[in-house]
Amino acid sequence: ITSRITGLVFLSILFTVVLLVTLANHQMSLHFSEYLSAQRTGMGMMSMTGEAEQTFLDSIHRSLYWVGGGILLVGLFASYVLARSITIPIRKLGEALSTLEMGQYGKTVDIDSRSEVGKLADGFNRMSQSLAEQVALRRRLLADVAHELRTPLTIIQGNLEGMLEGVVERSDETLNSLREETDYLSRMIKDLRDLSLAEARQLALEKEATDISLIIHRAVSMLEPLAVERNVSLREELTPTPKIPVDSRRISQVLYNLLTNAIRYTPENGEVSISTRIVARSNRDWLQIDISDNGCGIAEEDLPFVFEHFYRADKARDKKSGGSGIGLAIVKQLVEIHGGSVEAHSTLGKGSRFSVLLPIIS
Repeated sequence: ITSRITGLVFLSILFTVVLLVTLANHQMSLHFSEYLSAQRTGMGMMSMTGEAEQTFLDSIHRSLYWVGGGILLVGLFASYVLARSITIPIRKLGEALSTLEMGQYGKTVDIDSRSEVGKLADGFNRMSQSLAEQVALRRRLLADVAHELRTPLTIIQGNLEGMLEGVVERSDETLNSLREETDYLSRMIKDLRDLSLAEARQLALEKEATDISLIIHRAVSMLEPLAVERNVSLREELTPTPKIPVDSRRISQVLYNLLTNAIRYTPENGEVSISTRIVARSNRDWLQIDISDNGCGIAEEDLPFVFEHFYRADKARDKKSGGSGIGLAIVKQLVEIHGGSVEAHSTLGKGSRFSVLLPIIS
């Protein structure tokens, strides 16, 4: 590529210089001939007139040739430098692409971003970093899924083998324990499927104008037995809001996950509240749903990660708390495919508040 670009630029310069020198020589020779003809006609005789002028003209011709040759040399060097400035970044990009093809993600190229090739390199660097993050996330997700599945499968396998060998008694308690483990596995598989579809924006939504208050009432009624069991009070603080287009089943899933987390991580005699209000953001109205508790709270350094897969701020919390570890990740994806957002606010030791924002469409 370098040689081809250098050759093309040099040929362009060569053609231009030869053309200019030829035209200059032609014009000077023509005017000089006219000058000599006029001189000889005026004097009426042949003489040595014009010999000095001819010598001067020849020296100018030689100078033009030398100047043209110098311009060609400078042009050859300049074209080579220009070609190198284009081909070296392209070669770096090609090498980086080869690295990506071999599965080594995260490779970046250092190119001046002021040029068009530099802007292309910036785009490549962003793509490479994004690929590296996605691959790391996928590997971590697979490792987390394997870890989460291993424990219930080990329990089920151990109990079944024990019962077959007569070591473990086939009691109702053992069978109920095995059923809980299978329920946990079923719930995790369903949650993983929903999460995968939501992240790929392939989760089908059946939107219709819905009164969010009705969805909240149903979610609270469903979770009332869990709250009573844990001696936690549930309180609603709802304001009149317009109907908004949502998939009621998916929004119920969002509220169920958030309320369940709040109840499970609130101590006895604690309180969980859910409230609604209309807020204005970015020159439009939003329906804000707040789920608050006065539980143990979440540390500030953990807040940015609470919506990640299998992330638990309290490492002591496991599936015995009832969650699959991806409930908040599903909440985030379901809210976002509705065009909304979800935020987490918390003070360690004082409680947490999760806010769901859904757009109000006239």
